[in-house]
Amino acid sequence: MATLYKISFLNRGQVYELYCSRVTGSDLAYGFIEASGFVFETDEAVVIDPTEERLREEFADVEVLHLPTHAVVRVERVKRRGAAMIRDRQSGEKVTPLPVDGPRRKR
Repeated sequence: MATLYKISFLNRGQVYELYCSRVTGSDLAYGFIEASGFVFETDEAVVIDPTEERLREEFADVEVLHLPTHAVVRVERVKRRGAAMIRDRQSGEKVTPLPVDGPRRKR
């Protein structure tokens, strides 16, 4: 069984929760943590979580994420993957990104 980590960190006033296969000290600079090998839900799921889809798109081309230690809320070694999500920093509620403009109308 491969090792799996859940890493929670602050990003733009929100708490991001991602799953990855590797978390180490960063070679980039002192005071950074390195996360890599991000794990997301497979495309085979019937119901697609818009939050997870947004995170998958945001981190699609990221090979290694260097996080300053003061932005990291916690790192957990977990047995199985849960849902990757974005939480409100104050309330802890899940933030669901919805289209701002709504569906486009044909003219």
